[in-house]
Amino acid sequence: MQRHRVTRRLRHLMAGHLETLPDGLGVVVRALPPAVAAEGDTLATALSSCLERALRSLGQPPGTPAWGAP
Repeated sequence: MQRHRVTRRLRHLMAGHLETLPDGLGVVVRALPPAVAAEGDTLATALSSCLERALRSLGQPPGTPAWGAP
């Protein structure tokens, strides 16, 4: 039951980031066991941080809506 709770929380948090991801980019979010006990703000901050790191590693500045956009 806890796993499903974390899944719902992450799904809700990811919805707010979808517009910032490049078109056609697939993202898999995997929650580790400590995510069950994480507060909402902590989980949101960790997710944002991970997405920013992933975009930087792809050469995509955070907040750029599509590949090659200024």
